[in-house]
Amino acid sequence: MTLPHVTLGDGLTVSALGYGGMSLSDIYGAVDDETALATLTHAVDAGLTFVDTANIYGQGRSERTISRLLATRRDEVVLATKFGIAGGTVGARGIRGDAAYVREQIDLSLARLGTDHVDLYYQHRVDPDVPIEDTVGAMTELVAAGKVRHLGLSEATADELRRAHAVHPIAAVQTEWSVVSRDVELSVIPAAAELGVGFVPYSPLSRGWLSDAFTPEQIGPGDGRPRFPRFAPENLAANAGLRSEFREIAAAQDLTGVQLALAWLFTRAAQTGVTIAPIPGSRFAAHVDEWIAGATVRLDDAVMARLEPFAGRIHGNRSFDRNWTSQRGDTAP
Repeated sequence: MTLPHVTLGDGLTVSALGYGGMSLSDIYGAVDDETALATLTHAVDAGLTFVDTANIYGQGRSERTISRLLATRRDEVVLATKFGIAGGTVGARGIRGDAAYVREQIDLSLARLGTDHVDLYYQHRVDPDVPIEDTVGAMTELVAAGKVRHLGLSEATADELRRAHAVHPIAAVQTEWSVVSRDVELSVIPAAAELGVGFVPYSPLSRGWLSDAFTPEQIGPGDGRPRFPRFAPENLAANAGLRSEFREIAAAQDLTGVQLALAWLFTRAAQTGVTIAPIPGSRFAAHVDEWIAGATVRLDDAVMARLEPFAGRIHGNRSFDRNWTSQRGDTAP
């Protein structure tokens, strides 16, 4: 099956599915570098040539792993990385968006990636102490210098997206979006559609919770998911029935949970008028093939209606702190 390509904002063309490079580190459990590289290589071989990472993933480990593939296949890959989350562990990090940090971090990322440019450079989180116009102004300098081709924002509010886009065209906004995480539909998605900005949903599978293979027992030492409220034991128990219902709907469509989740996302994006390129991630090459099958399915109105209430029924916020997400721009819970 051949993956189609889509055009996000600012003329950036990418594969309709990307590969989320956070999984090249130990965030969801231990993975060795050779297994990580083999999974990444399989994803690119399968047509997921839009590769997404960040300076913070594994403290640079994800970028270094990607560099090994780029050494011989740079021209095949549309490469995205990020800056803006500084140091520490999940839930205990800072945010920086000052110009000096922007300039410093692109050079460090390029060195780790072994390339002279990235195709898409995201501000990973918006710094509340630095006007977004100043941060995007510094990012624009990187475009002029040839170090960056396109600009993006992650977890920006609708207002921040509009303000940033007024400084320089924004190619993509990246935020969590799935059948059980739909807060972005309140204002961010409409703003992106209005501006012609592409949307890159991360965690489209709700950090694996929507997959058939998920069990609470697979969350072992070092797994970062328990830091998110949805993965607290009491919420996993409260949500078990909802997950079972989701899997029943998937089976009725001859789909896996993963495939239904991706099919819902592409169908919903078409309804809202935004172009998307989701970036699921996994340590396992076999999962990539399952994703592709879901990317080409579109759901009918009856199935979409059955899935409509799921986001309102789930227990536990998608983030440990809504102030670190685009939710801070909305009044709804």
